[in-house]
Amino acid sequence: MQSFRLRDVQPGDADAYLRMRCDPVMMSELGGPQLQEDVLLKVSGDVAAARSGESWILMIELDGGQVAGTVVVWAHEVNGTHLSEIGWMVLPEYQGQGLASAAVRETLARAGVERRWGTVHAFTAFTNVASNALCRSVGFTLQGQQEIEFMASPGALFIANHWTVTP
Repeated sequence: MQSFRLRDVQPGDADAYLRMRCDPVMMSELGGPQLQEDVLLKVSGDVAAARSGESWILMIELDGGQVAGTVVVWAHEVNGTHLSEIGWMVLPEYQGQGLASAAVRETLARAGVERRWGTVHAFTAFTNVASNALCRSVGFTLQGQQEIEFMASPGALFIANHWTVTP
């Protein structure tokens, strides 16, 4: 596995966002590709959320400066319940190298040290073998399956495995 660091999202990360969120294959289990205009707005909103500390919007940056993906932790409400959620994406050319697992482990370790997020939830598409394996490998516990709406694609419902971990 390549060495990496986690850093806050920056305005210059728009290209990585576009490559991840506008790609039909990467978004196939998350409601489909998003519109470029929406993704560019998402970048500026994420930069603001990261700067304020409201959310952790972390880029997985390799030693050479290339962005390989993201790990994000944010708080929101689901069916009237407040929870902290984690999500991740890794660009296709970097998948299968252990970067996502290592980045999620590092993020959860930071959450434990800072005692910031409490129990962290992950909702992975029930058909996403790699993300479900990642959850098992980093210590999440499967709580069951449920139909959820992907926040970035309003109206797009999918069956998710609901995982939890307390860092």
